[in-house]
Amino acid sequence: MNPKSDDLGPLPHWDLSNVYPGLESDEFSQAVDDLKARLDDLDRYQSEHHIARQPPPTAAEADATQLAEIIDDYLDRVNATLRLYLTLRAYLTSYVSTDSYNTAAKRLLSELEMSSVPLQQQRIRFQGWIGSITDLLPQVLAHEGSAQEHAFYLQETAEQSQYLMSEAEETLAAELLLSGANAWEKLHGVICSQLTVPFEKDGRVEKLPVAALQNLRFSPDGEVRQRAYAAELAAWEAAREPLAAALNGVTGAVATLNERRGRVDALHTSLDQARLDRDTLETMLGVMQDAFPLFRRYLKAKAARLGKESLPWWDLFAPVGKVERRFTFQEARDFVIEQFRTFSGRLADFAQRAFDNRWIDAEPRDGKTGGAFCMSLPGVGESRVLCNFDGSLNQVSTLAHELGHAYHTECRAGKTCLQRITPMTLAETASNFCQTIVTDATLAQAASAEEELAILETSLIQATQVIVDITSRYLFEKEVFERREKAELSADDFCDIMLRCQGATYGDGLDKRYLNKYMWAWKPHYYSARLSFYNYPYAFGLLFGTGLYAVYRHRGSAFVPQYKALLASTGEARPADLAARFGIDIRQPGFWKDSLNVIAAQVERYLEL
Repeated sequence: MNPKSDDLGPLPHWDLSNVYPGLESDEFSQAVDDLKARLDDLDRYQSEHHIARQPPPTAAEADATQLAEIIDDYLDRVNATLRLYLTLRAYLTSYVSTDSYNTAAKRLLSELEMSSVPLQQQRIRFQGWIGSITDLLPQVLAHEGSAQEHAFYLQETAEQSQYLMSEAEETLAAELLLSGANAWEKLHGVICSQLTVPFEKDGRVEKLPVAALQNLRFSPDGEVRQRAYAAELAAWEAAREPLAAALNGVTGAVATLNERRGRVDALHTSLDQARLDRDTLETMLGVMQDAFPLFRRYLKAKAARLGKESLPWWDLFAPVGKVERRFTFQEARDFVIEQFRTFSGRLADFAQRAFDNRWIDAEPRDGKTGGAFCMSLPGVGESRVLCNFDGSLNQVSTLAHELGHAYHTECRAGKTCLQRITPMTLAETASNFCQTIVTDATLAQAASAEEELAILETSLIQATQVIVDITSRYLFEKEVFERREKAELSADDFCDIMLRCQGATYGDGLDKRYLNKYMWAWKPHYYSARLSFYNYPYAFGLLFGTGLYAVYRHRGSAFVPQYKALLASTGEARPADLAARFGIDIRQPGFWKDSLNVIAAQVERYLEL
């Protein structure tokens, strides 16, 4: 019997038994041994074929046909190895993310991460080698085979090879990552997942996981929201020193490596990962900044509805209007599937398969990470979704969002792991699109003005988070990296920067006496050495997905196969090139303004009601 939470009905835990029967199973042990064998084989192959950075071959030495054969064989081996490694990593993550007390799973994940070091070393050698034969790539790619099928990956690899340190330095960096930045990231995850807070609910004190406490932001009771806000700040206050140490450790490592690799700044790496140029990002951010007054109008109107002159942070997520019912998990399931079917039967059938086969872990509980995410299991061609379901419309929207990620993975079925490498900017396209489908449906079905208001509220607070709050996070991270290059920052420094960035973006839309100076403490994106600036891609994804949804509304069913083809190609083209297929120029402010106009219409309707 699945666990129940109040009146939400059974809340599922995900099932990964079709991947491996368990951590102690022979199948899992055999897969780990197989990975080691594949990594050893890749080492031998690289050695035999001299795959490492070297002087460019002379005209007499150049043999494009032979190089194409070597690359074909190598890519096939790498894709098979990655498929196994990523499956093992996701499988172990499924344990650690839902039970941070599971020491066996954490140990196995640590051992697996040790395997990523030789994988990283092999990638570095291959990248250096491809950089040395860049001039021959056009001839190599003229030959049919895996190299030609991975043309985009090879061209991008050659381009990025200019930012490699020496092979010895890159090898050392990969080895130190595990005991350095990765260890700080894990410390952050453990602290946040195990942090519990005493909180009085319904006349009795409970110890709530911080994720459950954060869900009280959506409580209809203002007194509960205010107490939850105070309790959360107190919890982060108690944990702030180790969290500040962790953030210093991660940002310090990233800043050092960026300098040694010849990067302009931390943003430079992020832009290349996102496959964006700096001018495009500045254009989008500029349009977002111009829209801040729109969002401040909404926040002021919300404050007025709550009978306040100015909105304190604890009321930022307060429900406005009235939705007559909360959703049981079964009701949320049925609603999402029904609305997905209005867009595409394939999308709806896919979502039903995810629910029926228990791909979703929905119950909030001690030791489980907060928030929501979707992870891919390439070994079985499936995904798994984590959320913390509380019956709110917001959580129904979150379900749709994460299932959009899973559908994106489904659309890339048949692609290799290297062909699937999708930038963060495009990784949010399907999720935001699916979320918009559900939001549109709830607005269309609103039974009263109060219900329409409640639905608009849910949509607008999410848009505010992605446009306004994301900008504050971007500004925060930018300043942190600039200052971290000179010295470590204290917890007070982080709090001060966060408050100033929130003030700069929210402006008079919020009561400046009551902001959230500890946003830096719990957001996991700041603590990833591999993914700095994991903030603006969310804004890109929302606005890009919104723009595509507007195209869908115009073109109708003819859009569906084009959309699926776009999702299938996100690992093999730049965002600007994919957008151009729909007549969209992301380098110009017009597209971003048009997308924000969709949100502006919702604000105007909110003000009317």
